[in-house]
Amino acid sequence: MKTIISTTTLLILIMDPLGNLPLFMTILKNIDSKRRRLILIREMFVAFLIMTIFLFSGENILHFLNLKTETVSIAGGIILFLIAIKMIFPNEKKNKEKISSQEEPFLVPLAIPLVSGPSVLATLMLLSHQNPNTINLLFLSLFIAWTITLIILLMSDIFLNFFGEKIIHVLEKLMGLILIMMSTQMFLDGIKIWLKN
Repeated sequence: MKTIISTTTLLILIMDPLGNLPLFMTILKNIDSKRRRLILIREMFVAFLIMTIFLFSGENILHFLNLKTETVSIAGGIILFLIAIKMIFPNEKKNKEKISSQEEPFLVPLAIPLVSGPSVLATLMLLSHQNPNTINLLFLSLFIAWTITLIILLMSDIFLNFFGEKIIHVLEKLMGLILIMMSTQMFLDGIKIWLKN
């Protein structure tokens, strides 16, 4: 149960639904509300499919690349640390460039990279490599994290109206701080295994 909670929390933090709320709203603002929900659900299902493939094939990919657990753990910690820094200190100019397109999105940028970005996929590969015997629990964690992300994004109007963009940004920074601690722990775990070997 503890593993499911910690893994689910980690995946939610990386998917960053609160941070993606303004982006999703801006990308879909010129689309009818009913159509908007359909697009959002479609993109989320595509993202879930991609993440599931990486979760179940992650061990094979790492074995093919001949990567050791400690290497992947250290690299994963560094990647998550950099993501957390971006969450705390966002690049507003880059975000505006991402949302300039007025066409109906398909696959990019909603499914990839906003939900199932390189960081999520790398984390899923790492988790499947470190815990090959609990792959079903990892899948359950992924499903829970994906469901929570989907609910938050579907309720984007309510969240933005209730909290306001400023509060959303504060919450994202808080999530970034939590992710920094988790990424540091992942990095230290990798160093620990490396020193033992």
